[in-house]
Amino acid sequence: MNRLTSVSDMEKLQKELASRNQPERPVVTLCQGTGCKAYASGKIYKAFEKELALRGLTQKVSLKSTGCHGFCEQGPIIVILPEEICYCRVKPEDIPEIVEKTLVEKKTVDRLLFTDPVSGEKFAHESEIPFYKYQRRVIFGKNRLVDPQNIEDYIGLEGYSALAHAITRLNPEKVLLEVKKANLRGRGGAGFPTGIKWETTRNAPGEKKYVIVNADEGDPGAYMDRSLLEGNPHLVLEGLAIGAYAIGAREGFVFVRQEYPLALENINKAVQQAKEYGLLGKNILGSGFDFDVTVKRGAGAFVSGESSALISAIEGSAGEPRPKHVNAAVSGLWGSPTSLNNVETWANVPLIMNKGAGWYGSIGSDKNPGTKIFSLVGKVNNTGLIEVPLGTPLRNIIYDIGGGIKDGKKFKAVQTGGPSGGCIPEQHLDVPVDFDRLSQMGSMMGSGGMIVMDEKSCMVDVAKYFMQFLKEESCGKCISCRAGIKEMHEILERITLGEGCEKDLEQLTDLAWITENASLCALGRTASNPVISTLKYFREEYKAHIREKHCPAGVCKALIHYSIDPERCNGCGRCQKVCSVEAVEGEKGAPISINNDFCIRCGICQEACRFNAVMVE
Repeated sequence: MNRLTSVSDMEKLQKELASRNQPERPVVTLCQGTGCKAYASGKIYKAFEKELALRGLTQKVSLKSTGCHGFCEQGPIIVILPEEICYCRVKPEDIPEIVEKTLVEKKTVDRLLFTDPVSGEKFAHESEIPFYKYQRRVIFGKNRLVDPQNIEDYIGLEGYSALAHAITRLNPEKVLLEVKKANLRGRGGAGFPTGIKWETTRNAPGEKKYVIVNADEGDPGAYMDRSLLEGNPHLVLEGLAIGAYAIGAREGFVFVRQEYPLALENINKAVQQAKEYGLLGKNILGSGFDFDVTVKRGAGAFVSGESSALISAIEGSAGEPRPKHVNAAVSGLWGSPTSLNNVETWANVPLIMNKGAGWYGSIGSDKNPGTKIFSLVGKVNNTGLIEVPLGTPLRNIIYDIGGGIKDGKKFKAVQTGGPSGGCIPEQHLDVPVDFDRLSQMGSMMGSGGMIVMDEKSCMVDVAKYFMQFLKEESCGKCISCRAGIKEMHEILERITLGEGCEKDLEQLTDLAWITENASLCALGRTASNPVISTLKYFREEYKAHIREKHCPAGVCKALIHYSIDPERCNGCGRCQKVCSVEAVEGEKGAPISINNDFCIRCGICQEACRFNAVMVE
């Protein structure tokens, strides 16, 4: 491929790529994201290659590896275009049947179609599946159409057109103005207006300026940025280059989390290809604009996702937060003005430049335009990555897209915003999800983690879990964070062991205030959210642990006892067979009981019982 030296060169290539498309030719898109790879999607790809060759279909059917399709629970996923036939949980041995029935006979393999876990209804087309039907995937949707290691796939879908338009037909001020008009808010958690951040960096004194992609996503259960970087890295690079042009930067960095090897591989490949095609480097598309990108790998510290800690890590120092008396936009990387945004924020920029601020503002709510990608996990029927307009109510997300609570259980709470987010109860399910309303509820947007909990979740235990995580991930620089989180965790531990007292609730509130107001970075300032929100909405559950020495959800082992209801028990002995500590006593066919002096509260006896005779007290 010759280097693209002008916009006309790129337009010529796009026309050439479009001419290669054959609308009638089937395209098999196979998810090769991290989740599907773990379920042998690589072997499925090879099985397809082999079967297509065996039947002489290699030239008649296109086979494409793509990034994450979003519905990770149903992976590996195959979508056959143009009909959008969607097959879920595919195995290598299913491929001959798919080729025969769908590609040759034009029929569906019904057993591989998505089946709604509640209604039992089957769906043949991807767009009909409720998980996809109620989303608006303007950012994430191209993941299923693009081979992340083939730049021409991206260019063929008008990729880099926004960059070409910006650097050859607009001046930096107009690009900046368009992003400000769109009111793009940072998707990394704080929701700060991106255009204002860029403007501050542009106007800051200093000849050298930098732009950075924060891909150090570390929240438990969250993988939005990883999947975008794995599946459509050129979208992020294009947004980064547009931002660099608006700001006046000539150098950028992509800081990738250590635990993301596939994202690292694909972004490195994307940078290399963009340089070869003349879309990064010197004199991009003959515009006179120079911009280069370096990929940096993190060292595994959760706190490195914080902006000043990330900058320290790029500079080669320990990833620890710095005092923010001077903003990174004014003095960041090596003391130079620096604009840092997360993966999803940069990915929004080409969309704004292509379709305009007015179009972008028509999605979402007034002060929260655009869409947001969430990681929907926990006790819902449909888990995975979703993209919805900001302002979508929690109820719609959990019940329409998520398909409701698993096993017919009752919804209890949803925790948003990662480990430092708050837990929102059922009475606030109709709250629109945006930066401002979540903050009012005692939670936050964060990077987009969303963990759903049912009636079997203990909220004291949930708060303890997140304090444990944050205790281990605190860098320890601030005593308010280092000691405050540790002390909160110890109090919660005592409460779950039945050793809590009334004063503990007051002390938790005091420690939360100190940690929030005296910590240097966002980790410490938001760490108390799980404690404060659960105290606010589930205080009676705390009191039950303290006053009654009882865990209502039956989770805290020190506070529960198992017993057998003699009226339900038929003496089959199944519970006795599975008990590893011989705590179940009695003869087969005779009354059976549980000796709680020996019982380790593992719950396996309850799982084994077919008659619901094992009770939790």
